[in-house]
Amino acid sequence: MTAPLPLDAVEAMGRNWGRELAAGSVVWLEGPLGAGKTTLARAMVQARGVVHGANSPTYALVHHYVGAHGDIYHVDCYRLRTPDDAADLDWQSLVTADLLIIEWPERAGAWAPAPTLRVRLDHADADSRVVDFA
Repeated sequence: MTAPLPLDAVEAMGRNWGRELAAGSVVWLEGPLGAGKTTLARAMVQARGVVHGANSPTYALVHHYVGAHGDIYHVDCYRLRTPDDAADLDWQSLVTADLLIIEWPERAGAWAPAPTLRVRLDHADADSRVVDFA
């Protein structure tokens, strides 16, 4: 098991990934509600040159940002009732992005493209998280 990280270290990890991931990368963010998926996404998006952005896309399933190197899409599949609901998302456009971040990818089933980076977050306590990635 990975040692818990303070929230600022999780954000720093996200900024590093945001700077280092290659164009066309797909990031899966998994974990329970409140584990820090959107915080990590925000850090990655900001590291890609988006000054204001990466709010939780729970109400709008897809948020689009224009970063320093192109389009960034942040998708939240939490509200999908079945994987078939993901068919309505424009995956052909989403996969052409400079960076595609997908929260709750398991709810999109086979529609979610394979990840370049798969991150699992979990609560350690109120101020720290366990982060596993591959």
